[in-house]
Amino acid sequence: MPVRAVVFDIGGVLFDWDIRYLYRKLVADPATLDWLLTHVITPTWHHQHDLGRDFADTSAELSAQFPDQAALIQIFEARFAETIGEAISGMHALVAEIDEAGIPLFCITNFSHEFFPPFRAQHQALFDRFRSIVVSGDVKLAKPDPAIYALSLAQFGLAPGEGFFIDDRLDNIESANRCGLIGHHFTGVAGVREQLDALGIKL
Repeated sequence: MPVRAVVFDIGGVLFDWDIRYLYRKLVADPATLDWLLTHVITPTWHHQHDLGRDFADTSAELSAQFPDQAALIQIFEARFAETIGEAISGMHALVAEIDEAGIPLFCITNFSHEFFPPFRAQHQALFDRFRSIVVSGDVKLAKPDPAIYALSLAQFGLAPGEGFFIDDRLDNIESANRCGLIGHHFTGVAGVREQLDALGIKL
């Protein structure tokens, strides 16, 4: 079955993202910063938001565990936008080309249901090109759980083999492949263009 739609991840594909981008502004000592990001405000802790937990709950729990860090923990919500870096080179232009070629665009992202709406509003022109976006925090399922891919394919109206999926994490790609998407492990825009061409998607 020919590919007829392109499905994007966001963090690491459309935008650079790292919790460190925010906290290096707030913690001057490198060793203290490393400790904070490996013991307190960690990707594992943040993943709870991707799974649909409210920041009020996760921050209260973490602040009780690390009361001396409570102020820095609370900043995470108010300044989450500062964890997001620059647009990934060439990728926004590629999204525009695919859209203007009339090829359906979709998105599956691990993102908090609280943090995604303001982020989307900041980049409305980009995200308005997508016909549907599955946000993990909304559906309380996160990649690489096969259930989020099954839900996404149903929501997008795609049969197995019809969606070309771009993600920067190999575990997400491997799971997506097993669920009927054609996965591409993202390392740069050139590789995506090469794979699109190989699949017969001419831009």
